[in-house]
Amino acid sequence: MRIMHFAGGGDIGGAKTHIISLGCELAKGNDFHLISFRPGEFAEEAKEAGLQVIVAEKPWSIPDCLRVALQAVDQFKPDVIHCHGANLMGVLVKKRRGIPLITTVHSYPRKDYMGMPLKQLVFGNINLWALKHMDYYMAVAGQMSNYLIENGVDPQRIFTLYNGLDFSASQLQPIKRDDPDRVVLGIAARLTAIKNIPTLLEAFARARAIDPRLYLRIAGTGEEEQSLREQVKDLGLQDAVEFAGWITDMPGFFAGVDINVLPSFSEGFPYSLLEGAYDRCPAIASAVGGIPEIIDHNETGLLFEPHDVSTLTAHILLLARDPQLRRRLGDNLWQRARRDFSLEKMRETQEQVYASVLRRREHRGKRWGAVICGAYGRGNAGDDAILQAITSQMREIDPDMPLTVVSRNPKDTRLKNRTGAIYTFDLFSFWHRLRRSRLFINGGGSLIQDVTSSRSLYYYLFTLWMARRSGCRVLMYGCGIGPIKRRFNQKLAARILNRNVEVITLRDSNSRRVLAEMQVDKPRVILAADPTVNLVRSGRIGVASSFARESIPADAPKVAFCIRSWPSFIHPEYLAAAADHVYNSYGFLPVFIPIELPRDVEAASRVIQSMHVPYHACTQRYNVDELIGMLGSMKLVVGMRLHSLIFATLGRAPVVALSYDVKVSSFIRDIGGGHCMPVDSFTAEELIAAIDDVVAAGCPRAGEARECLLHGEECNIAAARGLLEDDR
Repeated sequence: MRIMHFAGGGDIGGAKTHIISLGCELAKGNDFHLISFRPGEFAEEAKEAGLQVIVAEKPWSIPDCLRVALQAVDQFKPDVIHCHGANLMGVLVKKRRGIPLITTVHSYPRKDYMGMPLKQLVFGNINLWALKHMDYYMAVAGQMSNYLIENGVDPQRIFTLYNGLDFSASQLQPIKRDDPDRVVLGIAARLTAIKNIPTLLEAFARARAIDPRLYLRIAGTGEEEQSLREQVKDLGLQDAVEFAGWITDMPGFFAGVDINVLPSFSEGFPYSLLEGAYDRCPAIASAVGGIPEIIDHNETGLLFEPHDVSTLTAHILLLARDPQLRRRLGDNLWQRARRDFSLEKMRETQEQVYASVLRRREHRGKRWGAVICGAYGRGNAGDDAILQAITSQMREIDPDMPLTVVSRNPKDTRLKNRTGAIYTFDLFSFWHRLRRSRLFINGGGSLIQDVTSSRSLYYYLFTLWMARRSGCRVLMYGCGIGPIKRRFNQKLAARILNRNVEVITLRDSNSRRVLAEMQVDKPRVILAADPTVNLVRSGRIGVASSFARESIPADAPKVAFCIRSWPSFIHPEYLAAAADHVYNSYGFLPVFIPIELPRDVEAASRVIQSMHVPYHACTQRYNVDELIGMLGSMKLVVGMRLHSLIFATLGRAPVVALSYDVKVSSFIRDIGGGHCMPVDSFTAEELIAAIDDVVAAGCPRAGEARECLLHGEECNIAAARGLLEDDR
């Protein structure tokens, strides 16, 4: 591969390290050239590292820089151009040569010139303009990706590349830092306003007043240095704070530091945390940007909010007084960084991105990708899980495939699923996306029904008709069908499905019966499973963290109640009696977990009003993997929501179902039976008897039920692959 990087040439600190180290790695297996649009230290270091560097000698002359760039591009003929700050030059070259253009976003563009209003006005706005004309974006952290999405960038044009460091020579044994008379804090950063060093000095002063062993070393230079020196003097810390200046030997610096501190207001993915990790130096850092992606609180370091001086002070004192905690956090951080943030990992990821960009270029002008339409963007965790499952399965078929989701909340959908998204009733955009896509997916969930309203049925039938008219292949994916009560609606639905749908995969056997009764016989109908069954659960630490957010003891035996509002759910006191029973008879703590907020919280409160035992009621929104982990950890799940039962089954927890809809009873029947009672006629005694039976029996068929679901799901993805690969 022929790769050309553009760099502004004034890069320092982490950005300079990233560009040069990435270039050196890429040059090992590719033809690599670097253009520096400024002579100086950056260009010289890049040459010393062995890179092929072209330098523009007149950095303030746009015509001269453009001439140098075009000559180099025409001679080298790169497959891709990758910018690091020199975005204006990249856009100008792209417009003339049509080469795919990528930029790495190292920091938040609107904060790049914090404290320098003139530079922000001029250079900041030029850069913002250039960013809008890029083909693709490399974000140095997941939070940076979110920032770009929130500012209108298509998520499918964003890739994440974490900074990497060479850990091959790092010590397998930790450096001994057990000087009882001194605990050294260190920070390696540009001395600028965005690094928030005044907050560190204030917290350090407070901590040192309590523990005089503390000492602070500040490595770096910048425009804030004089004001920081004055603050040190005002705080009376001249004998406890050292300004070490610009440091080139970072391993040597952190080898002499006990605690690495980074209090920034804003960060991408800071190298200084990796450089500290190299020497197993525990970190205290602000919870901004990409920092939480390497620092897990109490696992690989300690986090605080940038303005919270009191918490920063407490963290400093905690680590200063506990050398064992420092060693544990430092070792954990070293292991995490060595595994996930190495140079080799960085190079592999970047090469995969370039390959993806070139593959996507081959599809220009062709129908490609899928439009996914369902009940998305409403805050229902079950629907969110369906969408997550479908998108992951489409990417398994083709990781480069563009996906567009029809959603009530497009912005939220883009952030959560990293897909394109359009508003549910934006028919112009819907038609435009259909005309460019190859496959239309309706589902999953129970969309073809008129219980909630005929209007929603007509909408989904219209989208099927519109997709077929646009030339898309049409697939109904892991669906539930019915109930459709009105005769006119049954005839209309049968006509639309027979004339416009090619394949229907169903999540339950009752839906097949409904289709047969409606005489839907033209599409190929396959009994599969709900799409969500291919999702994975959160690990033990993740589950404990989820419970901790609600102050629920992770190790306590628990029973989950997943309740929803429904007109026929008229006896919440029966569920309250069951909750009291599991606590009094077995010592199981009742926990109410919502699948849809806030509706399920309100339904749970009706039950809680009649209870007489301790309980916990969750009120926060959880990711799908967290819900599967939480429900799978239960001794028992009593659920009305279908997806609470699916998630519990995936986690191998036994279930007792309260059926408000035939889809619930059909699910229980399809996984091999179990306790299921109608929500409009069950009694407290029946529910308690079912609970006693499940507790006594345990869950001997849990694994079999889960495997049944997983086998059915294979039919969904096979149907989608078949339509995408069929050239008809």
